[in-house]
Amino acid sequence: MVDSETDLSPYLHDPDVQLMLRARQGDDAAFAVLVENYQDRLVAVLYHIIGKQEAAEDLAQEVFLRIYRHRKKYEVKAKFSTWLFRIANNLASNYRRDGARRNEASLATNESGSMGVRPEENFLAEKSALMPARVLDRTETQTLVRAALDSLSDRQKMAVLLHKFEQMSYVDIATTMDLTPQAVKSLLSRARENLRVYLEPFL
Repeated sequence: MVDSETDLSPYLHDPDVQLMLRARQGDDAAFAVLVENYQDRLVAVLYHIIGKQEAAEDLAQEVFLRIYRHRKKYEVKAKFSTWLFRIANNLASNYRRDGARRNEASLATNESGSMGVRPEENFLAEKSALMPARVLDRTETQTLVRAALDSLSDRQKMAVLLHKFEQMSYVDIATTMDLTPQAVKSLLSRARENLRVYLEPFL
């Protein structure tokens, strides 16, 4: 049964919120399902923000560690995915601000072990509708899409990844990135134009 303070939350229909509520009550199996559901997607987004797979894996692991450590204080204020990627966005911002040469041991990776090889190399190439797959082979497509994304600012890149690959609404992206929905709309509009200009010679 859901705690009284969350009874009126509009997000209770989210099955991942229900899993997190179970985790809050001590159900580690429910938390394991959340990790399984999100770890590949989370590492993939972080990889394309940071550009280093090992660092992306470490940061994703830190996201889950933070959620687990503070699970008893969990409150339903957003969709689980929105909350998770908000934490990830904050950690990625801190990582970029502090520099890419930080000591990996500071992420306490030994607490939960390896998360395996993430993300899949085909993540962008398989899901992107931006690229002419009939013209370029898979490797060329992957390289070009990554280069196009890397041409964006960090905020534009995060907004595109959340909108296109996580299918988040403007409202959810705004919550994740601490922006207004209108600001997200403008951010995505500028990102699309920048991508169009970058990719136009290849189309």
